[in-house]
Amino acid sequence: MDHARPLVIDPTGRDIHGEAARIRARGPAALVELPDGVAAWAVGSPDLLRRLLTDPRVSKNPRLHWQRWIDGEVSPQWPLFTWVAVQSMFTAYGTDHKRLRRLVAKAFTARRTAALQPRVEEITKTLLDGVEETARRSEVVDLREEFCYPLPIQVISELLGVPEELGAELRAVVDGVFHTSASPEEVTDIYQRFYAVLGELVAFKRRSPGDDLTSALISARDDEDASRLSEQELLDTLMLVIGAGHETTVNLIDNAIHLLLTHPDQLAHVRSGRVGWQDVVEEALRVEAPVASLPLRYAVEDLVLSEFGGPEGVVIAKGEAILASYAAAGRDPGRYGADADAFDVTRADKEHLAFGHGVHYCLGAPLGRLEAYTALPALFDRFPGLRLAVPAEELLPVDSFISNGHRSLPVRLS
Repeated sequence: MDHARPLVIDPTGRDIHGEAARIRARGPAALVELPDGVAAWAVGSPDLLRRLLTDPRVSKNPRLHWQRWIDGEVSPQWPLFTWVAVQSMFTAYGTDHKRLRRLVAKAFTARRTAALQPRVEEITKTLLDGVEETARRSEVVDLREEFCYPLPIQVISELLGVPEELGAELRAVVDGVFHTSASPEEVTDIYQRFYAVLGELVAFKRRSPGDDLTSALISARDDEDASRLSEQELLDTLMLVIGAGHETTVNLIDNAIHLLLTHPDQLAHVRSGRVGWQDVVEEALRVEAPVASLPLRYAVEDLVLSEFGGPEGVVIAKGEAILASYAAAGRDPGRYGADADAFDVTRADKEHLAFGHGVHYCLGAPLGRLEAYTALPALFDRFPGLRLAVPAEELLPVDSFISNGHRSLPVRLS
């Protein structure tokens, strides 16, 4: 095998775990080719990735530290353009990141998240009523469409105070951002539509502010310098919260259901009380990272990987891009043993990087866990005979190498 040539990443994500294994086979960091021939270093070693994610010599700001962006070589029609072009805490670096995260954290409080639990339970019950009603009309129910998807999108929409008339368009544009094999025309269309609908949301909330996250972000001020989010930072922060706040949770719930239905012995552990739902959720996050690979980070200076515990002789040069390969890291045999690919809710070591690590650790992780801890027991308690309606090998992945889930999850309730 020629490891000198970059491993070409399939933009459709048809074989995420096979590709992750090929990344690991090339070492802790492997040179890969993203859509449109963009080169990056995919880091699939959990230990190396954890060290890089916390090192100040690794940035998420392309305007400062990605040579390709600085040289004007990144097209607005690139399928990953939105992931790197936004101006929010997602792409900020150093003191700028601290400022933006402080502003967002003031609105995304633990109190606001905890207060959502009764509403999450209510939404879950209503959706399961709908699942049961659908099953009366049709024996097969698509759980991704009827349950996994609407729960997080409804929760995040209510958290943000999204008016009902904008909901359908928000869902469509979020799906488009995760569509990593989109055509140039599709990329341009989604980019324009996303900002249009976010602009409508902000205008609505300025006219009619409420006790919601959008209103809080509009009014938030930094305690240190009294600064507020700029208009671009506000729109891009909303884009981040909407995208990260629902797609990851959709995939988490989807994957956890699929794993339990295809591993009845593991479901039996839960039902017997040997393990709890927290064990299911953490093991699902490890073995099926909802975000398989997250673009992008950049080397602020030459990174000699041996200094990070990596291989000798490998250097990520200043200005080169880095891809966090969470799917590869979650199944690393060096960390989790020879059965790293296996879904085992009794596994002692379930630690993972699915929500990131370091200063960019996902602020919405507690909410995602809350939704999964609520949704999964409610579903399996209500429908104890739940089973897949098609062979597992017939399920198709979503059309993305970033988002790790299924296009549909057809089930029978008994």
